[in-house]
Amino acid sequence: MRRTALFLAATALAGCSMDPKYVQPAAPVPPSWPVGDAYLANSETTLPAVTYRDIFRDARLQSLIARALTENRDLRLAAANIRAAREQYRIQRAERLPEVSAGAGATVSGGQSTGSSTAGSDARTRFTADAGITGFELDLFGRVASLTRAEQNRYFATEAGARATYLTLVGDIADAWLNYAADASLLKIAQDTAGNAENSVRLTRARLQGGIAPRTDLRQAEQVLEGARADLAQQRTALAQDINALQLLVGAPIDPALLPASLDEAAPTIAELPAGIDSSVLLRRPDVVQAEYQLRAANAEIGAARAALFPRISLTGLLGLASNALTGLFSGNGFNWSAGADANYSIFNAGAGKANVRLSEAQREAAVATYERAIQSAFREVADALARRGTITEQLRATQAQTSAAADTYQLAEARYRGGIDTFLSSLDAQRSLYSAQRTLVNTRLVQASNLVTLYRTLGGDSLLRATPQGPEAAAGQP
Repeated sequence: MRRTALFLAATALAGCSMDPKYVQPAAPVPPSWPVGDAYLANSETTLPAVTYRDIFRDARLQSLIARALTENRDLRLAAANIRAAREQYRIQRAERLPEVSAGAGATVSGGQSTGSSTAGSDARTRFTADAGITGFELDLFGRVASLTRAEQNRYFATEAGARATYLTLVGDIADAWLNYAADASLLKIAQDTAGNAENSVRLTRARLQGGIAPRTDLRQAEQVLEGARADLAQQRTALAQDINALQLLVGAPIDPALLPASLDEAAPTIAELPAGIDSSVLLRRPDVVQAEYQLRAANAEIGAARAALFPRISLTGLLGLASNALTGLFSGNGFNWSAGADANYSIFNAGAGKANVRLSEAQREAAVATYERAIQSAFREVADALARRGTITEQLRATQAQTSAAADTYQLAEARYRGGIDTFLSSLDAQRSLYSAQRTLVNTRLVQASNLVTLYRTLGGDSLLRATPQGPEAAAGQP
C-alpha cells in the first residue's frame, strides 16, 4: 500500500501541463532611441546599474527619500499587497499536495439487564483513532499545477507593481524638492523686485513733489510695487504647499533644514543618467515586468481551462484503529483501513468548459496587448525625456543671455531716467522685462533638473529595484 501511495503521489506531481508554450512578444518599438536635432548622441553602452543615491547626490534629499521608504503609506499598502499575493500563491500551491487529517474519539454505550430480581446495567466504552487523505486530486492533466503557476506569476506581478510604486515615489520626492527650491528662488526674485519697486516709488514721489515727474509716473511705479507684493504672497503660499506635498510623500513631518535655499543650490546636485542605445532596457522597467508576469499568468490560466475539460480523479484513504479497551487500542486486532478513488466528468454543461478555454485565450490576448502597450508607453516616455534633454541646454543658454541683457537694459534705463534723459515708461518696461526674464530662467533651470529626474524614473534604472531582499524570487525558491 505504501508503494501504491508513493506511485500515485508521484503521478500527480508529474502530471502533464496543458499550458500553451509561452513566447515573449517582440517589443513593438524601434530597436534604438530616436535621433535627430532634438536628441543628443547616446553612448553605445547599456544603461549602468545605479541607485537613487548616485543620481540625487544632496544628502538632504537622500535623507527625505530614505525616510519616505519607511513612512510612505503607498509603500506600506504595496507591501501589504505583496504579502497577500504571496500567501494566495502558497494557498494555491498547497492544493498540489495531499491533505492528511487525523481524529480520535470515544463512545460509551450500555443496556439494562432484568434477568434476575436485581436490575443492573452493562456499560461498554469504544475508542477510535484514524488518519486519512481527504479529497486529494490526482493532477494528471496539470490543472492544479497551471493554477499554481498563474498565482505565482500574479504574485510576481504584484511585487513588480510595488517596485514601480517605489520608483515613482523617489522621483516624486525629487521633483517636489526641486519645486520647493524653484519657488524659493522665485520668492527671492519677488523680494528683490519689490525692493526695487519701493525705491522707484520713493524716487518718483520725490520727483513729483519737486515738479519734475508727472503723477502718472508715481502710479505706474506703485503698480509695479503692488504687483511684486502680490507675487510675494503667492510665492509664500507656494512654498507652504510645497512643504505639504513633501510631507505627504514622505509620510511624516520634515525638518526645515532638509529644504534647499534656492534652485541654484539644488539643481547641480542632480546627476545625469545616460541612456543606453538599446531600447531593450525598457524590459526591466517595473511596470513592463508587471505586465509580462500578468501575461504569463493569463497563459497558465489557459492550461488550467484546458485541463478542466478532462476527468478529475480524486483519491481518498483511511487508516484507523478501534478497540473496546484503551490499553488494546494499538494492538494488531484493532487496525482497519480503507481506500478509494473517484472520477468525475461532466457529460453535458452546455459548452461551458470550451467557453472557459476561449475566455482564457481572449484574456491572454488582452494581456498581450496590455504588455505591448506598456512597452510602447515606456518608449514614448523615454523618447520624450531624451528630446527634452537634447534641447534644454541650448534653451538654458539662451535664457541666461536674455536675462543678462534684460538686467543691463534695466540698469541703463534706470540711470537714464534718473538723469532726466529718458521717460519713466522706459525704466518701467525694462524692470518688467527683467522680472519676467528672471522668472523664465528659474523655470528653465527647473525643467533641466526635472528632466534628469524624469530620465531616472522612465528608464527604471535603480538597481535597488532588482535586489530587494524579500523579492518574489526568494520567497518562491526561484534563482
